[in-house]
Amino acid sequence: MKRGRKTDEANNSSSEETSEKESKRHKIADEKAIVAQSPDWGNLLQDIILQVFQYLPLLDRAHASQVCRSWNQVFHMPDLWRCFEFELNQPATSYLRATHPELIKQIIKRHSNHLQYVSFKVDSSKESAEAACDILSQLVNCSLKTLGLISTARPSFMDLPKSHFISALTVVFVNSKSLSSLKIDDTPVDDPSLKVLVANNSDTLKLLKMSSCPHVSPAGILCVADQCHGLRELALNYHLLSDELLLALSSEKHVRLEHLRIDVVSENPGQTQFHTIQKSSWDAFIKHSPKVNLVMYFFLYEEEFDPFFRYEIPVTHLYFGRSVSKDVLGRVGMTCPRLVELVVCANGLRPLDEELIRIAERCKYLSAVGLGECEVSCSAFVEFVKMCGGRLSQLSIMEEVLIPDQKYSLEQIHWEVSKHLGRVWFPDMMPTW
Repeated sequence: MKRGRKTDEANNSSSEETSEKESKRHKIADEKAIVAQSPDWGNLLQDIILQVFQYLPLLDRAHASQVCRSWNQVFHMPDLWRCFEFELNQPATSYLRATHPELIKQIIKRHSNHLQYVSFKVDSSKESAEAACDILSQLVNCSLKTLGLISTARPSFMDLPKSHFISALTVVFVNSKSLSSLKIDDTPVDDPSLKVLVANNSDTLKLLKMSSCPHVSPAGILCVADQCHGLRELALNYHLLSDELLLALSSEKHVRLEHLRIDVVSENPGQTQFHTIQKSSWDAFIKHSPKVNLVMYFFLYEEEFDPFFRYEIPVTHLYFGRSVSKDVLGRVGMTCPRLVELVVCANGLRPLDEELIRIAERCKYLSAVGLGECEVSCSAFVEFVKMCGGRLSQLSIMEEVLIPDQKYSLEQIHWEVSKHLGRVWFPDMMPTW
């Protein structure tokens, strides 16, 4: 009996061992099957990895490049470095993320010849602006197509020695040869540096934004217009605008301008010395470029508007950043037949009823209106909307602007305006905390 019992126990033990080995074998097989079914990330096509990397923030892209050799190779592919934004901020004074200095060194060393579309976003510190110039001065092997210098706060490029900035910018102008877009607002660029730009990039330059560049003269911008016949977009301050410039932009050699932005800014309160552009110059300009968007930003005091809107002007988008008088707005209705968009930040305490009605009558293309600290009676506002009709695609009016009268209350005006617009409309409300 004992011998039979031992035999049974041995058989059971052997059966259990066999079952356990079989179970392990199945488990290993299952794990191999899972591994076989899982994608091999290291062997993905580099074109696919490149597409993914293009959507990653720079820091995440750098971390991903350390996964394997294939991903690291993609990280250094030229296509990934054609477009780049240098973010230069001082941690002590800015909460914005900054491009790591070591990464900047690596870009300059290995990818400067791949860069084509570059922008610099700097904070208000002089140190950040100096760092941007140091990088620019090292771009001797690149051929940029676009360059943008962007100040996220106070324009810190103006704090630099002019010679230092010009020297760095000239490196790009001389070596690029194919710049098509240049945004250098709020910088100490000057006439000689613009001549260098024109000498090396006149055939390719299509966009130039240079508002608030005090060292540029009307002659300097005229040199650009005379030589860069492919220029399609231009942004500058009013003091650079001249009859000669408009006529140069209207020459047969020049392409049709698509966008002209003019900032009208007073340097000091009470400044009234603003020159006048002849109507014949505007007429020649519009005849040559009939579809141009002429955008004008006014940051003037009321007494400084006298030279403006005295005769017809082809402005399409008009923004008043400071208080503007009833008289000026009345002249807008008489002299701006091409007006598409009108924004008035402030006016005062006198209702703009007649002025709005006149604008609705004369400005047949008006499709966007914004009113801030103004006053308009509800009846006049309803009449204005009724005259403009459904073409008002954008209508932004603060509720405080509308003054109830005998005909309409604030509760009624919502329905009446919605009826004439053909869509639901509500006035904007000031948030309360």
